[in-house]
Amino acid sequence: MKVSVFGSGYVGLVTGACLAEVGNDVVCMDVDERKIEMLKQGEIPIYEPGLEAMVERNVQAGRLTFTADAAAAVEHGLFQFIAVGTPPDEDGSADLQYVLAVATAIAEHMDDYRVIVDKSTVPVGTGDKVRERINETLRANGKQVEFDVVSNPEFLKEGAALDDFMKPDRIIIGTDNPRTTELLRALYTPFNRNHDRLIAMDIRSAELTKYAANAILATKISFMNELSNLSERLGADIEQVRHGIGADTRIGYSFIYPGCGYGGSCFPKDVNALERTAREVGYDAQLLTAVEAVNYRQKRVLFSKIQRHFSGDLKDRTFALWGLSFKPNTDDMREASSRVLMEALWEAGAKVQVFDPEAMDECRRIYGERDDLVYCEDQESTLNGADALVVVTEWQVFRSPDYDEIKQSLSEPVIFDGRNIYDPQRMKEAGFSYYAIGRGD
Repeated sequence: MKVSVFGSGYVGLVTGACLAEVGNDVVCMDVDERKIEMLKQGEIPIYEPGLEAMVERNVQAGRLTFTADAAAAVEHGLFQFIAVGTPPDEDGSADLQYVLAVATAIAEHMDDYRVIVDKSTVPVGTGDKVRERINETLRANGKQVEFDVVSNPEFLKEGAALDDFMKPDRIIIGTDNPRTTELLRALYTPFNRNHDRLIAMDIRSAELTKYAANAILATKISFMNELSNLSERLGADIEQVRHGIGADTRIGYSFIYPGCGYGGSCFPKDVNALERTAREVGYDAQLLTAVEAVNYRQKRVLFSKIQRHFSGDLKDRTFALWGLSFKPNTDDMREASSRVLMEALWEAGAKVQVFDPEAMDECRRIYGERDDLVYCEDQESTLNGADALVVVTEWQVFRSPDYDEIKQSLSEPVIFDGRNIYDPQRMKEAGFSYYAIGRGD
């Protein structure tokens, strides 16, 4: 099938590559001509395991091409995927200007039936706005062209996006026309062979399903972080509590890991956008407000522990930071806990020496070169002359370090573990002052 994907960022590029991987003819369009040239040269602007190889494979096979020409993209595909960003507006709502700009471009160049697929995470009611914008543009251009609008939200985890797309838990199709359901069913047949994962519903329900999924996962994380703070005050170990409650199949072990807060491009934005949507219809979504408030506070827990250990005197101290991305297997630092911690340390007069397996370039892009930020070649280099080690992201490479080397390199044997990846008893026996999350510092 012929598919056009508007937006060559995280969602658009993964969507385009995976659809091409199963034999479709895919064109990815982006208004950023520099990005398009990079992609044509085989340079991938994001880090996602396996994505570079998949893109290269399908480009060489002629199934995946890139363009900055909107007219060519509209002419190419029966399916017109909208996969552009919906960044948070000043009031926390999702900014739909890019989604609606694509809708306008499709309408301006559309001369035959098209299925417009909202892949971006968008507020409830966006499908109606996209349809209205297309109709307005068609009328303004004196054209009458048949089209359908579909909501097909993505459920991609950064770091595992290719597996999520190729082997989905579910494929949500929101439509008001049975014909488009069958068209999308045909498109997704290669991903739907084991058992029927496709769930059809109305457009607004599909839009809400995406927000609801992210909001409930964020709620689980904030709930565990709330319990972790209570555990510390009660002398309990949140990791033992986690095992105890996770064994209940009604709860399970997913997303109940305590830590120093969630980040990324989805959870913070989507929780805020859903809370904003609730306010717009006159509903006070108190739980959503609390989820984000708990996360805001949790991102500052590590700094509070550091302050407490050093009696508030952080000026001219140096801290080794392991992990910059908001989670492992990505270079994404959007809303990352590392940023909150670094900025708090800088404000207190401290210096940080940082290492991350993938996010060093992204950190340089955000913060540039500064005297109180040292970019290190490896995790061991961050330790030299540092007053303490702070683990912020649970990359596998950090899980089994050389504790003797850490102790010898630090000016004081202190570890702040924001992801509970080390064993407190082992840390104690090794002579470290060890601070974790919810484990009775």
